[in-house]
Amino acid sequence: MVNWSNFLRPVANFAKYRAVLPTSAARNAVQMQLRQMSGGHDHMIVKPSRFQWDKFKDLLHFYTMIGLGPIVGIVLYCNIFIGPAQLEPIPQNYEPKHWEYHKHPISRFIARYIHPSPQQEYEKHLHHLFEENEKSQIRLLEDKIRAKMSERNDYQAYYYRPIIAKYHRISKQAADELEELRGDI
Repeated sequence: MVNWSNFLRPVANFAKYRAVLPTSAARNAVQMQLRQMSGGHDHMIVKPSRFQWDKFKDLLHFYTMIGLGPIVGIVLYCNIFIGPAQLEPIPQNYEPKHWEYHKHPISRFIARYIHPSPQQEYEKHLHHLFEENEKSQIRLLEDKIRAKMSERNDYQAYYYRPIIAKYHRISKQAADELEELRGDI
């Protein structure tokens, strides 16, 4: 949206110094800034609109109250009524869950329901390492094959076309039906 007040601001600043300017220039500047009403004896000063700024402030306060209000309420409730975790002796044959190591109830909630467990992160990392190891072994094998091909002056004249068993079964079934129809010749 065009901000028309930015176009009028230099003219308004120009009108401030009308006493210093010649009378015709001052009169033109004032006429651009003032709007004559009801015969010329009353006038209204044209000011830039503050609608967008007021709307921005209203929306900022609205969404701040929607977001911060409940969060502050939850944090206050957790700090006043629940409080930090206390160290207790661990019962026999009990393995603590990963979220039970956090002290604050909100961080325990986040560790339990939002973040993955450290064991899960570790296993994902191991899977990533396994995949990278498989790729590097395949690359090494391809390099060995290329070296043997260049050593023996061989070339890659073969290829493997994977066969889909479904179509093979269909063609075999059609051949068997044709053989049954023809009979023994």
